[in-house]
Amino acid sequence: MNDQRWLSRNFFIFFFTWGVYLQYWSGWLSEAKGLSVQQVSLIMGFGLVARAFSTMFVFPVASKYLSDKKLTQFLVISALISAILYIPFTNFVAIFIVTMIFSLFYPSLLPAIESNASTLVQQGNVHYGKSRSYGSISFVISVFILSLIIGILGESVILWCMIGYLIIMLSLQAMPAPEVLNMKPTVEDRSQEFSMRSLWKIKGFPIVMVIIILLQGSLASYYNYSYIYLQKYLEVNTFYIGMILNVAVLFEILFFLKVDQLFSKWKTSSLLLLAGSGSTLRWVMIFAFPNVWMFILSQALHALAFAMSHYAFVQYITRNLPKQQLSNAQGLYSALATSLSAAVLTLFGGFLYDIEPGLAFLGMTVATVPAIIIILLTKKSYQY
Repeated sequence: MNDQRWLSRNFFIFFFTWGVYLQYWSGWLSEAKGLSVQQVSLIMGFGLVARAFSTMFVFPVASKYLSDKKLTQFLVISALISAILYIPFTNFVAIFIVTMIFSLFYPSLLPAIESNASTLVQQGNVHYGKSRSYGSISFVISVFILSLIIGILGESVILWCMIGYLIIMLSLQAMPAPEVLNMKPTVEDRSQEFSMRSLWKIKGFPIVMVIIILLQGSLASYYNYSYIYLQKYLEVNTFYIGMILNVAVLFEILFFLKVDQLFSKWKTSSLLLLAGSGSTLRWVMIFAFPNVWMFILSQALHALAFAMSHYAFVQYITRNLPKQQLSNAQGLYSALATSLSAAVLTLFGGFLYDIEPGLAFLGMTVATVPAIIIILLTKKSYQY
């Protein structure tokens, strides 16, 4: 199979499941399993910790013993089994335990597929942005379809959709994959030369990682408080909120479709500087002009705030790291940039939201402005 098509297909089906997980999992625990908001918050909070542990330690270690294809298959099977374990349980303790198991396996599929993408890009066979755009497209489709199904059948269908999508993903993993993804790691690949500790010794990597942690973490208030900000503070009809939030994803799709043509020759530092500047402008706009039209306009900057910084990190590790370190880098990215930093800044954003809703967004500049300063101070000396 064509490598580009294979990667696009895998991004597409994974983000179908990701749409279920990010948008509806908390609601399903509350409505279908009858848990209180406090119980759901506790479960999802500890789930983030389990996710961070898995992507930082379990996933990178497993990648040293299994081929990329075998590792992805293992994660899909484990995620499917743990999802099925939810079915008989309705009490808090049992659901908490199952969620910890589920969080150890399912979220690691994201860095696994991203590692596959980085490996294929290194081989010179695929354009990352083109394939990644299929993930963003499927996310929108998944959320739209599931919202319709829930309206007809209720929240209990959410788990069954997740199980069904994972079964489809498993069947696709049984099909032939690009040959480079079938290569089993050797003893040399497990040497200290390619350990996670040695990753931090690569010139420029710690700097890039800190910047990415700041930029991706700064999305915390947007992901967690946009809905209630639009509904409670700007008094937007619930019917329109989903449409407004999807404007960001549409610009994300457009970005990934064109990014390889427009930015493939840019330096990583220039991409990160543009991402940090766009992100800062976005949060200032929302705070300074608290109305729905300015919020909608600011959604266009999601292409910079999220997509540009994500692309910059993928570009950096693809250009500068050996294949043996790609899983380590993706594991760190998932654990630190999209899990732990987001958790910390979510708490900070919540504190600010209680003072004044717009401050929750402006407060994210506490991460973006330092990121910009770090880039300006280091881009020449570290040449990234």
